[in-house]
Amino acid sequence: MTERHHLLVYGGTFAAVDDRGDIGGGRGAGACPPGLFVRDARHLSRWQLTVDGAVPEPLAPVADGDTARCVLVPRGGRGEPPSCTFFREQAVGDGSFVESLRVTNNRPVPTTVRLAVTVDADFTDQFELRSDHRTYTKAGIVRAREVLDDGVEFTYRRGAWLSRTTVTAEPAPDAVEETGTGARRLVWTLEPEPHGTAELVLRVMARPHGEKRALRVPRSPAALAGQQRDAEGRFVEGVAFPTGWPELAAACARGLADLAALQVPATGPDGEELRVPGAPWFLTLLGRDALLTSLFTLPYRPQPAAATLLALAAAQATGTGREAVAQPGKIVHEVRHGELAHFGQVPYGRYYGSVDATPLFLVLLGAYTEQTGDTALARRLEPHARAAVGWMLDHGGLTSRGYLVYRADRGGLANQNWKDSPGAICSADGSRPSGAVMAAGAQGYAYDALRRTAWLARTVWDDNTYGALLAQAAADLRDRFQRDFWMPRRSFPALALDGTGRPVDALASDAGHLLWSGLLDKEYGELVGRRLLEEDFFSGWGVRTLAAGQPAYHPLSYHRGSVWPHDNALIALGLARYGLHDEARTVAHALVDAATATGHRLPEVLAGYGRDTHPEPVPYPYACVRESRSAAAPLALLTAVGGA
Repeated sequence: MTERHHLLVYGGTFAAVDDRGDIGGGRGAGACPPGLFVRDARHLSRWQLTVDGAVPEPLAPVADGDTARCVLVPRGGRGEPPSCTFFREQAVGDGSFVESLRVTNNRPVPTTVRLAVTVDADFTDQFELRSDHRTYTKAGIVRAREVLDDGVEFTYRRGAWLSRTTVTAEPAPDAVEETGTGARRLVWTLEPEPHGTAELVLRVMARPHGEKRALRVPRSPAALAGQQRDAEGRFVEGVAFPTGWPELAAACARGLADLAALQVPATGPDGEELRVPGAPWFLTLLGRDALLTSLFTLPYRPQPAAATLLALAAAQATGTGREAVAQPGKIVHEVRHGELAHFGQVPYGRYYGSVDATPLFLVLLGAYTEQTGDTALARRLEPHARAAVGWMLDHGGLTSRGYLVYRADRGGLANQNWKDSPGAICSADGSRPSGAVMAAGAQGYAYDALRRTAWLARTVWDDNTYGALLAQAAADLRDRFQRDFWMPRRSFPALALDGTGRPVDALASDAGHLLWSGLLDKEYGELVGRRLLEEDFFSGWGVRTLAAGQPAYHPLSYHRGSVWPHDNALIALGLARYGLHDEARTVAHALVDAATATGHRLPEVLAGYGRDTHPEPVPYPYACVRESRSAAAPLALLTAVGGA
């Protein structure tokens, strides 16, 4: 059985705790290991409560929410009711974690309780916790634990790299004990009065390497929860939700509230501080994810789009770097701040292994300018946009190969489109393409990018010659695509072309992205749109990433049969673009029903099982509960179908 973890998120900080509010250490199970994470490092690896030497059992386990609350009792039997009840509340802030622990004496006489919280900070890099069986040599590490008057401080040093985690308590612990493992045990002896209470507050401050801000830990989980509610209120304020479809309105409100918590720090071209969409456990700037999220929210909240464009412009490649897959003009896939990236042991400090972030950057810039009328940003980013177009035409492959092309990166990602798991790009029989890959969806983004940048050239940059050149390149790409990707016998586009130009013939949801970008002509677009709603594709909860019945299909595969909300949001927008409004409403209702069944929140991904046999959506085992693209997906549905 998959271990249950509950995520607490605030900006660039998140914690994963179990049903008791504990952090058990180790790698854990699933996509997100237990711990408190800040800037790619685990700043708490153990946080375990014991009562009189034993682990209490949950009377009311932690429920999903912005604050983790649970009720615990000592282990016992039916014949002897528990002497005490423990009310535990936890929240995270910017680089901080706070817990209040209230002990209630259930008896009419005084009682004595010995509480202990075992704490450790291993400072493990997130890449070490991934389930890819890689190991990393880390020489010269120095760890230290210093007992404080009111707690303990853990320090991790490797050369110039220095990180700290400070744990303090009010009241101060009676003792800080060694455990023989490097962890420390904070111990209190409490004596609540008859039917009285006693309370502890524990505060954790994480200071990752390079942190220069003077951060302060809030006094209580309630104070942190208040900060989060204020941020959510500012994010939701002023957005008009549909009155005729309350379930969609609730999903939009929940999504915006989640997005408020998922804003992570980034830096603009002039060093300005920004906040851009992120997602646990990748609380960092991810190019593709931030761009799609910003596109979904653009009609309602344009600020994330502006921040994302500036942050990505600042990280745009200006030279060639083989390990980082960097080329001039390319938009970054991923920015990392952790120890392994700092020492060059992973290529992800700035990693450019994405074939589609660059065209999506141009799509967002054009859409932002058109939506807001703000031409100043397009003028400021003109050199960055021209460099991005240059990458698509030159290094990207549009001029030499006719399409955007990527090759598997031995040190990084095998696939560099949105379906980036190994084996995600495959034929219907499951076989993988050889050589360079030309993924269908990326060609749609490139077409839209060329058209939108041509419009910017004509209307903002006063360069009609450049605009005409890009418009012609877009038209030529459309003609080539429909000639080379269309599979006449299946009346559907191929998922990709391999290195020899041969179609990779799996029937995949990526075809819906071609509708969103407008790459297909009307006849082909209508055929594709209706095909995506047939039973093998449409599960009742959304369009599957791969149509059922193909040998490659698996309902619990990450990209070969599951249902992704953001993928379906793009499909719904594409269906509406081609006038297939009934089909768009069908997809929207399916996703809203899935959100309603899970507290109005759409997870990163759902299993591909059909609604006809599974009347509740089946969770994908290791999905992120909160993820920026999925949080923004209801807003895209609202754009696609309104309140219908």
